[in-house]
Amino acid sequence: MSTVIVLVVVVIVWVLVIRLEGEEPVVDIDLSSDFLGLSQELSFSVTDNKSGLRMVWIGLIKDGKELVLLEKKFPGSGFISGGDVRRESFRLNVEPKKLGISDGNATLQIKVRDFSWRGRLRGNLTLFEKNLVVDTQPPGIDVLTRFHNISKGGSGLIIYKLSEPCQKTGIYVGDTFYPGYTGYFKDKQTAMAFFALDYEDTTKSEMFVDAVDHAGNRSKSGFHHYIKNKVFKKDVLNITDGFLSSKMPEFENLIKRNGDNSLVQTFLKVNRDLRKANYLKIVEVVQNPEKILHWSGSFLRLPKSARKAAFADHREYQYKGKMIDQQVHLGIDLASLARSQVPAANTGKVVFSDNLGIYGNTVIIDHGFGLFSMYSHLSEMDVQSGQMVSMGDTIARTGSTGLAGGDHLHFSLLVHGTFVNPVEWWDSVWIENNVSSKIRDAGAG
Repeated sequence: MSTVIVLVVVVIVWVLVIRLEGEEPVVDIDLSSDFLGLSQELSFSVTDNKSGLRMVWIGLIKDGKELVLLEKKFPGSGFISGGDVRRESFRLNVEPKKLGISDGNATLQIKVRDFSWRGRLRGNLTLFEKNLVVDTQPPGIDVLTRFHNISKGGSGLIIYKLSEPCQKTGIYVGDTFYPGYTGYFKDKQTAMAFFALDYEDTTKSEMFVDAVDHAGNRSKSGFHHYIKNKVFKKDVLNITDGFLSSKMPEFENLIKRNGDNSLVQTFLKVNRDLRKANYLKIVEVVQNPEKILHWSGSFLRLPKSARKAAFADHREYQYKGKMIDQQVHLGIDLASLARSQVPAANTGKVVFSDNLGIYGNTVIIDHGFGLFSMYSHLSEMDVQSGQMVSMGDTIARTGSTGLAGGDHLHFSLLVHGTFVNPVEWWDSVWIENNVSSKIRDAGAG
């Protein structure tokens, strides 16, 4: 008899220990923003691995009123067993205006109970709360600059004022986004964005200012602009056996072989595949520009130099009278004396100083707000990545490294990964009309 009593007591104690467990349910929710916009998706999950889930409730509390967004009760397996459901995920689309919620401060609340006997048999309670700001109004955009004349392959600047701080803002030219930057002007909501028109553009790209506030509300605003068409030169480059035999060994370790190891096939792999890989590397280098305007005035050109090739020249490569390839020259070639000193075109931060395939030894300088200068085919590099340089500082010497037939400087300018015509940036009149005067009129700090 005593054995039976002991067993009964053991069972009762065991049941009580199990059913009176005190582990609270777990709420897993990702709320990276403190804002609730015009339309917001809320994703969260609730878990209770011991007694199982009993109920979940989610709501918004604003101005003393409680708005239920979701309420769900889960089935149990019996008084002793607890609940069947251990984990459940939810995805809610919350639209404050449709729910009659006005803008302002609110509290998101999630309550979860399990099937424990704790809490007078109501279960363990988890209460999650997050203070939010309901903001359903899109940001206002006021374009301050009046004239936006841009050429194919050229650059532009737009200055505009936002009605509120935004998590993302800038200019779209077609599908290409050019970020805008605040903080340069006395008015902290005034932003500026350098943008570009690709040399291949058909002059039909839509252009507009884009702004997304911290609640995810988005605004778009078009602006007056005039696109100047431009016809680029065509050029023929004859590839000789002498050039191939002297240059191709330089690229042996940079390309993949697939059977045909002739010098012509090596050249084509270099001119096509390696060129593309080098472009992707350049885009990677210029992804995170300095958020400060380092430069001022027109950019320097290589002193006492002659132009040997222009920007966006459409090049046809011929071998023994037959066309074997076509590419576009995304810079300007300048030739002076061999191993001439190369000055920094303007003040900025060196972000790349290394060999870059077809471009040979290359230096890239970040001038801020998305503007970069690039110097290639160098015989010697005198600066390192991370180093600040001033306009006119010697950064390198000209050379013939990479896919160069002779000593010269390949000079390029980029606006957020788009190659642009350097001629504009050498022109003090263009700088004044298209950049400096706009910044002054907008009230720079």
